[in-house]
Amino acid sequence: MGAKTGLLVYAEGEVPGLLRQVGAPDLGRTSEMMRRLYPGCEFEPCEGAQLWDGVYPQQGTAYAASWPGVEVVGDQRVMIDLPSQLPEHLVAASAGRRLVLHAMHSVVDPLAFERPYWAGERPADVIPWPDEDDEPYPLPFHPLELGEEALRALCGFVIEGHPEPDDIDASAVWLHGFRVTQLAAGRAAS
Repeated sequence: MGAKTGLLVYAEGEVPGLLRQVGAPDLGRTSEMMRRLYPGCEFEPCEGAQLWDGVYPQQGTAYAASWPGVEVVGDQRVMIDLPSQLPEHLVAASAGRRLVLHAMHSVVDPLAFERPYWAGERPADVIPWPDEDDEPYPLPFHPLELGEEALRALCGFVIEGHPEPDDIDASAVWLHGFRVTQLAAGRAAS
C-alpha cells in the first residue's frame, strides 16, 4: 500500500450517506466554494478526477466538488502533520457542519475502527528485504492499512484496500479540477 490523501470534507451529517446520494457536481457552486476556501488565490479550471484518484492531486492542483449537504476538496496543502495546523479559515468554513480531514495519520485516542489494529488483530504483512535481518515490525499493524480503514469509517470508501459491499463507488463520484495559484500580496488587495 502506498496511497496518500490530503482530503477535506464538509458535511451536514454522515459523510458516507451524503456521498452515496450525490450526482454530477455543479461547476458554479464548486467554484464559489473554492473562492471561499482559497482567499487570495486564482483558479484555472483543469481536468477533473474521480474521487478515488482526486484525494491527493499534484502540487498546485485541487480537485473539488460541492453538492447540497456535502463539499469535498482534495489538495496536498491540507496534508499536514497535526490537525491543529489546519488554517483557521478552513476550520471556520465548517461552522455548523462536520469537518473531516483525512491525511493518513492519527494523533488522538483510538477510534472504534482503530481498536483491532492496536490490539494486534490486523498484523502487518511485511516482507523483509533480501540479505537483511528479519526484525519484527515496530507496530502490530501497517499504518497505511489503518489509514484506509479510517477513510472507510469517515468517508465511506477506500483507495487501495478491499472494498466492502456497502462502500461508496469512489470511481462514480466526479470532482472538478482547479490549478490554484497564490496571488502576490499587492494583486490580492486590488
